[in-house]
Amino acid sequence: MNKTIKLTLTDLQTQDSQQIVTQLPVTIGRSKSKNSVVLPHPMVSSQHAQFSHDGRVLWVEDLDSRNGTQINGRTVSGRVPILPKDDLLAGPFHIFAEVVEDSDKLLSSIPNLFQFETVVEEQINAQFPTQQSRFLTIGGGIGSFVWADTLVVSGVDPADIVALGMEKKPYGRYQRLCFNSQIPEHERLRSNSDSCPDNLWGWPGYAVREIGYESAKGRLFKAFGLAWQIFNEPYVQTYTPKAGAVFDSIDQEADRIQWDKIWQFGRVRAIRKTDHGRYAILYSGRDPETGQSESHVYYCNWLHIAIGYPGIKLLKQLQDYRDETHDFHRLVNAYEEHEHVYDQLKQHGGTVVVRGRGIVASRIIQKVHETRQRTDKPIFVVHLMRSPKTAGNRYRLGKRAVEHNWEFQPFNWPKAAWGGDLRVTLERANDDKRDALLDQWGGTTTADREDWKEIVDSGLQEGWYQIIFDNITHASADHPEIGPITLTLKNESGEDGFIRANFIIDATGLDSDINSHSLLHDLVGRYNLPLNPKGRLHVSNHFELEALAHGPSRVYASGVCTLGGPYAPVDSFLGLQYAAQRSVSHLVRNSESGVRELGGLRSLYQWTRWVRGVQP
Repeated sequence: MNKTIKLTLTDLQTQDSQQIVTQLPVTIGRSKSKNSVVLPHPMVSSQHAQFSHDGRVLWVEDLDSRNGTQINGRTVSGRVPILPKDDLLAGPFHIFAEVVEDSDKLLSSIPNLFQFETVVEEQINAQFPTQQSRFLTIGGGIGSFVWADTLVVSGVDPADIVALGMEKKPYGRYQRLCFNSQIPEHERLRSNSDSCPDNLWGWPGYAVREIGYESAKGRLFKAFGLAWQIFNEPYVQTYTPKAGAVFDSIDQEADRIQWDKIWQFGRVRAIRKTDHGRYAILYSGRDPETGQSESHVYYCNWLHIAIGYPGIKLLKQLQDYRDETHDFHRLVNAYEEHEHVYDQLKQHGGTVVVRGRGIVASRIIQKVHETRQRTDKPIFVVHLMRSPKTAGNRYRLGKRAVEHNWEFQPFNWPKAAWGGDLRVTLERANDDKRDALLDQWGGTTTADREDWKEIVDSGLQEGWYQIIFDNITHASADHPEIGPITLTLKNESGEDGFIRANFIIDATGLDSDINSHSLLHDLVGRYNLPLNPKGRLHVSNHFELEALAHGPSRVYASGVCTLGGPYAPVDSFLGLQYAAQRSVSHLVRNSESGVRELGGLRSLYQWTRWVRGVQP
């Protein structure tokens, strides 16, 4: 008799998760025609691994995959036994595998008990393992981390806070997206010096810390150069921190606030109000004894949602091509792992089409330039833009610079939107005015970096970099895995054209549509939550989802799902901190929360503890 297997698959890049129940044996891989379960990602091999059962033991066999299969962090070869508590990794996919007896019970998505706006706790307790926590944050990323950090500094016991997420490192997904978009740890982020997720006071910022580090190493000239850069902004290139320095500082603060006791593995499936005046959080987690994946429920009074971007985004015509061909080798999103593109260019040369003109697109072009310097093979970049950009956005007396159809700004929003007069202006505006202001202040920009501008100048002069203004209407290929891709184009005058490219890198960004996230889509539909003019969650000035207020209990949100609200750079480090501090200040005014006000003396005292690395 064939055994039935349940695979719980989570894409760690997009946080998308699914459960598949099927008969063994099962083969997983990228190829649609060769596998029982298709994992569409360039880091997954055409045929990656196979699950089988010998009547007693569940086995997994790596099928000589390019990136290997890992079990509990160890790369395996050949056929090895696995247990339900084992963590498997194939490319970016986190996998739980277990043999099941009754597959019919596993096919429902959200249980019947959670089909109502208000659920009965007594019924839930009879069906699910339950726990409770006063404070709970959903996402487990940097947004959750800074909210928990602010609570702990404000006097909340870490034992009273739970962060549900898929990765223990709060910056895990962000680090991976940075690396894939060509920002390794030694490169600098597009972030301000005082935007410090590890330090809610913002001082000393990353610049001061780096100056101190270089001075301690005896590199005084470099330390002086950093100081000159800071004190002469904006007349010199803006200082930005190294990615590795940001991650190291978060690690230190995570140890200080006992993040390992706050974070729990879990993918949240539904949020409901309960008949006891609090919230029930349905999530897929692990049984602490068996390690098996199963449904659990957490009850909490104060809830925070910080789920980040739902996933990657491709132009529809490119997504259609990928859906049809499963070509994850030649067509990639810049946030996906795609080092193979540069390896192939180095070995064979070729033409790369790049879409987008933000900071990620500039990093991609820089990487192609560096690849050209390491090979004698001909490499060309065709930069596909929808329309020319001859003048930058203007607001009052400020106007952004434009060169070669690129619009420049140190950060993705004007600096005054973080803590200056633009922040106050936006907070005081109504929804329609906010929508108009964000359109004026926003738009796609990249950092004004002299080294990168020189790359573009030389590329245009030497002919290996070309800008074309066209829209893609169709993508096709003569062969699904080799040879060039043909892009059919149409410009603003209606004229047709085409490009044949060896690789296409879409650097237009991440998907920010809340309907793309199953949890938010369910929550908005279930409670008919109001959306702002940007189509995101409508939050108050203290980032509360007021439509979800339930007795003394409250729900707050932060990150890109709140864009269009009282703060512009909501997905920045400082934006996540600002939202956390506003929501925690609101909790202080709710006497039942037990959160203490972080006044002047208490703040100074807590800052001295932070400086010394002592627990709050």
